[in-house]
Amino acid sequence: MHALFARHEPTLAAALKAAQERGYWSAYPEVPSGKIYGETAKDDGLSSYNARLGRPFDLPGHPATATVGTEVSPFGATLGVTYPAADTKTLIAASQAAAPAWAAASVETRIGICLEILARLNRISFEMANAVMHTTGQAFAMAFQAGGPHAQDRGLEAVAYAFQEMTRTPAQAVWTKPQGKAEPIVLEKHWRIVPRGVSLVIGCQTFPTWNSYPGLFANLATGNTVIVKPHPGAILPLAITVSVIRQVLGEEGFDANIALLAADAPAAEITRDLVENDAVSIIDYTGSNSFGDWLRRHAGEAQVYTEEAGVNSIVVAATDDFAGMCANIAFSLSLYSGQMCTAPQNIYVPRNGIETNKGHKSFDDVAEGIVAAIDDLVADPARAAAVCGAIANPATLARIETARSLGKIIRDSAPVDAGDARTATPLVLAVDADKTDAHEEERFGPIAFIVGVADAADGIAKAATLARRKGAITAALYDTNDSRTDAAVDAFAKAGVNLSINLTGAIFVNQSAAFSDFHVTGANPAGNASLTDTAFVANRFRTVMWRRPKAA
Repeated sequence: MHALFARHEPTLAAALKAAQERGYWSAYPEVPSGKIYGETAKDDGLSSYNARLGRPFDLPGHPATATVGTEVSPFGATLGVTYPAADTKTLIAASQAAAPAWAAASVETRIGICLEILARLNRISFEMANAVMHTTGQAFAMAFQAGGPHAQDRGLEAVAYAFQEMTRTPAQAVWTKPQGKAEPIVLEKHWRIVPRGVSLVIGCQTFPTWNSYPGLFANLATGNTVIVKPHPGAILPLAITVSVIRQVLGEEGFDANIALLAADAPAAEITRDLVENDAVSIIDYTGSNSFGDWLRRHAGEAQVYTEEAGVNSIVVAATDDFAGMCANIAFSLSLYSGQMCTAPQNIYVPRNGIETNKGHKSFDDVAEGIVAAIDDLVADPARAAAVCGAIANPATLARIETARSLGKIIRDSAPVDAGDARTATPLVLAVDADKTDAHEEERFGPIAFIVGVADAADGIAKAATLARRKGAITAALYDTNDSRTDAAVDAFAKAGVNLSINLTGAIFVNQSAAFSDFHVTGANPAGNASLTDTAFVANRFRTVMWRRPKAA
């Protein structure tokens, strides 16, 4: 047994058990506490992050024909980090040269190395939190959780599924076929895991680790080499990740070029060149539908896994906790300024209002309740900054400006008092579903529509139909009618959307937990893959047999 596999086997066993049972479990604590990570971990992480600023990022032995790096924190500072860069031909050649030994390694060897990498990434979660914070605009607490332990859990989930699928077939067996009175035919049969080859992981700016780790670790675990292509505005988190991967690979006697960083600059990206290279056999992509469409047309025979845009909806039919509902929706709209693929955009409310524990509430009452809850949440600047974070891309601010003309403004977006940070609180618009379709396009960022509909059933039908047409990753329902709730469950299931019902506490529609929640279903235009199910890992390798007559 490989030493690293033996060291981390209890973690793997627990992950497999958790994935089977689907209850709460996490291998990596999400609380940024000195009691868990060490009393000096927070300061050490900040010091390590600061030490990377304004200097070349060290990746020993990494192919390089140039340097790039233009990252600017949404909180105002220029990072000044430069990264080794290479053209597509150089990266592909290095990846292919490293591939044979990695493909030939045993399943236990690869899984053990992946688990060691994840353990080391967990130990530097505070450094990663600062890197994620200052490239994405997430507030520190969210950057720690989403960029560190939650991303690591998703990576571990992929490794566990990969191990399960690769060991489903035995390595060898004796096959005996009776031949009546004649001697039976006896063959020895052997099965080998054969990876597809070079993989490409295309990261996004808002969640560079959380969205990339599933594909990255699924590829490594199944024996594929990996080229990690970060967003030019969020290179540092994935550069740190690749650095750790390369360190562990080198220590274990493998070519570090099994993992490569494809850093590039805005307006000079090499993504298209990589996608169109015939050597790339697997592509993982998170981003816009427009580039997703281009990718599918130009990826050739590569296996493509995508998470793309969608329009997420909430249907408000009735509630027995009006204040709790409004507070929950307000937080979901405000969290990271709506820059989440799981954030809700459309809130469907019957024009004649709803029944609540506070009596009948008109359409305007519901809208005012949600707006008041947002105002209360962001009234304190420190709390607003902690919840909303900063805007990752200036294009989002332009999108807010354009959206102001799309409906009746019932709450305008405004900056948060947070120094030099680029910030915005939610813009909330009222529209009528029969008079406009402005809400039927994804408006990424802190933009929400409260949409008037005929009744609850009409809201459910419109939200589910929109999900089928344009895609959706999440949906939510507030209702007290069981039969209507059952109908909504069926409607959203047919639309391929994960549904949350009557969330009023400290759990929100935006959140997705590894080992329990499947993130994206792959059943509507918001993505063709799910993080993480068996289909996500099983087609990254093939099982090939050789056989011969067994010697007497």
